[in-house]
Amino acid sequence: MSQEAESFDRLFGIIKRLRAPDGCPWDREQTPKSTRANLIEEAYETIEAINDGDTPHVREELGDVSMVLLMMAYMYEQQDSFTVKEVFDEISEKLIRRHPHVFGDAEAADAAAVLTQWNVIKETVEGRPKKDSVLDEVSRALPPLERAYKLQKKAAKRGFDWTEISAVWAKLREEVDEAEEACTEARPGNQTDADHFEEEIGDLLFSVVNVSRSLHVDPSVALDRAAAKFSRRFKSVEKEMKARGIAMGTESFALMDRLWDEAKAAEREAAKSGKTPTIDGGPVRG
Repeated sequence: MSQEAESFDRLFGIIKRLRAPDGCPWDREQTPKSTRANLIEEAYETIEAINDGDTPHVREELGDVSMVLLMMAYMYEQQDSFTVKEVFDEISEKLIRRHPHVFGDAEAADAAAVLTQWNVIKETVEGRPKKDSVLDEVSRALPPLERAYKLQKKAAKRGFDWTEISAVWAKLREEVDEAEEACTEARPGNQTDADHFEEEIGDLLFSVVNVSRSLHVDPSVALDRAAAKFSRRFKSVEKEMKARGIAMGTESFALMDRLWDEAKAAEREAAKSGKTPTIDGGPVRG
């Protein structure tokens, strides 16, 4: 038995022990539905570790994802729905079937050819119905930001896209004006106005994603960096306000705003000098 097989058997054995009648009360109570959020959370923590370039953390988070996946599969096995073996056999067979250029006699010169072949196999060999629209290939379960990004990419591949970046910026400015107008004209407590404002904000966000896509920037990564930057600078403001013995609140906004600008200036100066300052022991990134 290989080392990998031994490690898998060990993990699977631990999971079965946890789910046994005399195992862990908490683990025994879990169901596939109750662990759905765990799967999403662990996946995002893995992505965060990858973005941070923290290899040991990536290893840990991949282990967590594997644990949740295997635990969930075993839950279905306990329900007599399917077995863990069937899960791994099915994905193995699918990988072999969809890579005939590796495991068979087919040829695929590049990545684009591989994707075309992949879709043909799904339709002609596996009998999966062809999507009515190319947009149907984008999962509705994706977070809105990622879904918007993928929808736009799909449409762009069909030629539905501006050819000049100036037109993309113009559309964004148009959506900003429309959102501001909807906000200005909104009547307090009026649901119709509130729905219209929500719609305009959605259009504005969608246009921001389109600008990001046009500039070859992943909006999720860009937003994550912005959120990290905001958190970092806000913590700096909190720290300085505490050191001065001044309570944070609307009455102190002018001071907090000035401290924010100081934190921003300090980061930019550090970036110019090539130094990596820290806040609360953590490195400044982004």
